[in-house]
Amino acid sequence: MGGFDKAKDKTDQAVGKAKEKVGDATDNESLANEGRAQELKGKAKEEWDDLREKGDDKLHDAKEKLTGDDG
Repeated sequence: MGGFDKAKDKTDQAVGKAKEKVGDATDNESLANEGRAQELKGKAKEEWDDLREKGDDKLHDAKEKLTGDDG
């Protein structure tokens, strides 16, 4: 995962958490729910990208073992 994607996912999480807190503080349930959803979406995207990256690494390692190629 690129650094930009990771930063974007972290930003989504932070903005979502802020919306949730503001919504809770102002009794705005809609804003709080929107914040929770945005935070969860950021976490899910981050997890998905991490899993995809790990899978790519495993495939690369398997290819190296099968071909004896380091590239």
